[in-house]
Order: sequence, then structure tokens, then C-alpha cells
Amino acid sequence: MISRRQFLRGDLSGRKAPQRPPWALAEPEFLAVCTRCGACDKVCPEGILVVVRGFPEVDFARGACTFCGKCRDACLPGALRQGADVPPWRLRVQVDSHCLAYQEVVCRSCSDACAVAAIRFSPRVMGAAYPEPIADRCNGCGACVSACPAGAVALTAAGSGAG
Repeated sequence: MISRRQFLRGDLSGRKAPQRPPWALAEPEFLAVCTRCGACDKVCPEGILVVVRGFPEVDFARGACTFCGKCRDACLPGALRQGADVPPWRLRVQVDSHCLAYQEVVCRSCSDACAVAAIRFSPRVMGAAYPEPIADRCNGCGACVSACPAGAVALTAAGSGAG
């Protein structure tokens, strides 16, 4: 099902907007400025940048972003820019109903992978603890995404229900 926003924009494909590398310009400006040179994905030490239709996208299934800035530094056209006190992106962790804990299976892989402790598990009586994302702590690195064996963890744009 597509969102109302997608319908009003004429995007009937249902495909959500791609996650661009850190410090990317807003999508329309990014598409106009990016020359598809591939410099950013070649320098990514984590190997999480993939090229889709010529443009770089982040694939958190491959791992986490360390925010090293190498992709930004390699981007000569300036499609990736860091401003003063600007976070690399405004992504926050979200856990869906496929989470093993909701199936009463004890799993804390996402929390174990999170260096900033943005996912906690509170004990429950007679059941597996459920994940509780802490949005204020999440930096959007994506370590939790690749760690989840059920594929139940995703990063979404802060302040929206979808990414």
C-alpha cells in the first residue's frame, strides 16, 4: 500500500526513497548535483554503499556506517556536504512485528550491536523482553539492522512513520 504522500506526489510505485550516503543533499538537489562518478562507494571502508541506477545508496544489510566522512571528502561535485553541527542524517531505529522477541524468542542482537545503546530491553514477567528504541540516542549508524536475524530492524527518517 502506498502512503498519501506518495499518492499526492504521483509516486505510485510504493518504493520508498533510497537512503543516500551521509550528509547527502535533499533528494531533488542530490539527483541534480551527483554526477554518478562512483567515487563515494569506492572509498567507503565499510562497503555499505551500493550503486543503484548509477546513484549511491546505503545498504545497511552490509553493515554500519562509521561516519568517517571519506565518502563526503571524495564527492567532488558536492552532493555530499557537511554543514556546521549538521548530523549525517536524521535516521532512527524502528523495530517491526517480525522481531523474535515478539514471538517469545530471547534475542538481543540489535541491542548488542548498538554502540550508543539506542535499543534497550526491559524485563517482562513470563516472557521475552521486548525491544524499546530510544530515539534520542540513535545516531542512525545501522549496526542494528545488519545484526537482526529476523530482518525486523530498520532505520526511518526521524519524525515520520516511514522512511
